Amino acid sequence: MKPLRRRGLMYVMSSPSGAGKTTITRALLKNNEDLTISISTTTRKRRAGEVHGQDYYFATPDEFRDLVDNGEMLEHAKVFDNYYGTPRAPVEEALANGKDVIFDIDWQGTQQLAELAREDLVTVFILPPARAELEKRLRARSKDTLESETEIRGRMAKASDEMSHYSEYDYVIINNNVDEAIKKAQLILDAERLKRHRAMGLSDFVRGLKGGL
Repeated sequence: MKPLRRRGLMYVMSSPSGAGKTTITRALLKNNEDLTISISTTTRKRRAGEVHGQDYYFATPDEFRDLVDNGEMLEHAKVFDNYYGTPRAPVEEALANGKDVIFDIDWQGTQQLAELAREDLVTVFILPPARAELEKRLRARSKDTLESETEIRGRMAKASDEMSHYSEYDYVIINNNVDEAIKKAQLILDAERLKRHRAMGLSDFVRGLKGGL
């Protein structure tokens, strides 16, 4: 009897900046060979060291609008005066081949994905342990990104709005300890992979079992 195949899932990780989402995402990618990350398309300028097609797909505003108008984006949103979106084709190919795709998107993008493919979607919101800790992390990171005080305050204000959407997600992880948060994110992924509706050909498999008794 042929082994069952599994349809891949879309694993969304959302959080305010500084809550630890990127660290958790990188750990999951390292520990799961059948997990790939969705590469977003963006209109923001390329930063030093970023590679087109590896970090982002970089596009002009006109090119981005054409992609949206042609139905080539699963979701898109405006963030800090720039547009970000998820190309449709590579995600659909991965899911059909049984690979899981992890997304680093905000609540707006998550809502759009839920409208298109709720059965394929698993959503996780990462919260910081405290507001003061979130600000501390943002200030520490600003030393590398050279963000101004105004930009830091803007991120803190945006964080309040983003965190108000936590209840729209399937799971919430409070990132008190990053190692524990990674373990919880992995447990969610493992459990969701076992959901009955993701097993392809399960009905035929069971019929085969019954016929052999």
